[in-house]
Amino acid sequence: MEKIIYLEYIIAVAIRYWLFESDYNASLANRIEVSTPLNAWKRVIEGVVLFNDGTNPYIGDMFHESPLVLLFFSWITKNFSMQWINVFFICCDMLTSFILYKASKVYLLELFQRQKQDKDTYADDVDEALLKDEDSVVTPLYVLSAYLFNPYCVLNCIAKTTTVLSNLFLSFVFYSMLKGNALLCCAALALCTLQSLYPVILIVPVCLYIFKISKNRSIFNAVLPVVYFAVSLIIFLYSCHIIVGDWSFIDSTFNFILNVPDLRPNIGLFWYFFTEMFEHFRPLFLCSFQINATILYLSALSIRLRNEPVLLAATLTALIAIFKSYPSIGDVGFYIALLPMWKHLFQFMQQGFIVTCFFVGCSMFAPTVWHLWIYSGSANANFYFGVTLAFATTQIFLVTDLLFAYIKREFMLKHGITKSIEGRDVKLVLD
Repeated sequence: MEKIIYLEYIIAVAIRYWLFESDYNASLANRIEVSTPLNAWKRVIEGVVLFNDGTNPYIGDMFHESPLVLLFFSWITKNFSMQWINVFFICCDMLTSFILYKASKVYLLELFQRQKQDKDTYADDVDEALLKDEDSVVTPLYVLSAYLFNPYCVLNCIAKTTTVLSNLFLSFVFYSMLKGNALLCCAALALCTLQSLYPVILIVPVCLYIFKISKNRSIFNAVLPVVYFAVSLIIFLYSCHIIVGDWSFIDSTFNFILNVPDLRPNIGLFWYFFTEMFEHFRPLFLCSFQINATILYLSALSIRLRNEPVLLAATLTALIAIFKSYPSIGDVGFYIALLPMWKHLFQFMQQGFIVTCFFVGCSMFAPTVWHLWIYSGSANANFYFGVTLAFATTQIFLVTDLLFAYIKREFMLKHGITKSIEGRDVKLVLD
């Protein structure tokens, strides 16, 4: 097994290094599916140049990353050549995959322990729905492969987007949560929030998980992660204030994400609606879209998945990637890499073929329609938005199918797989 893991890492590094050295590097960095106003490498370089020249990069409308990221890349561009910066992004991707691999091993161990404890409450004919011994070995390997060879993650790395760092911090959130390290988890979550704001809602599954595993289930243990998160975020914000010298970065980061002033096309849903709508409707739809991307599903999912906070965190991560104001394929690639952790639910999913076909189709049609619209002039914005709408719908199908599979499996473990009505076998289908 270790040989397979080493071989996967070698191949993954070789693919990324070859793409960095190829002519595709520059064109990939300019793709709107990969780079957004928030994570584009060109904007990072421009912000670093302004910062090094003594100019506040947040005065204009080009740089929207956090001052901590600005300071880090200012240091790294001064001390390393571009080739070593490419190596740095590859190492970040490799580290993210390794952390997800370790997180999946911890999670599978927890699932096996829970299955052993609850096995007496299961129905008699549910053997095929139970976790198998080989799942503890195979599933983490699938998670590793799903990140290392996911085209979305590979392209995200080659474009040198700051989403590579976001994915690294998110992997720390999942791993430290599963290890029960509330302080590290909340500090990593604060860094994610500082970068893209939306991950703040992940504090709910973190609190649920820490409360679930704590020996003394008290209100204090439930609230403690919130305190850690708030203190960490305040420290990071004040550090940003020291770096820049004022609070101007708030308007260029959090306010930029919430108000969506840059309507350049991306794979999300915001840009087209706010381009087409009348200006006096903008505040209403802005609030509606942002609520949809943050708290709309939070309470319902938290109640239903209160006993599965890890699945809740993965679901919220997927919903953020779908509905955030400036999404990229790097966000999508991250939560797709998490899905093999629930490989035992795949047999209960019904939309796998449709979802796979739509993912492949949308990934191929998006660049094609973009070329027809921008370069050939034989298409318009409606064509490209149609592809992004289909892409978002595909992801919604994937998330809902996974959640329905979880519900079906829980029902079958309790009531049995074989069902009959009037002597005839029937199949449980959730529509």
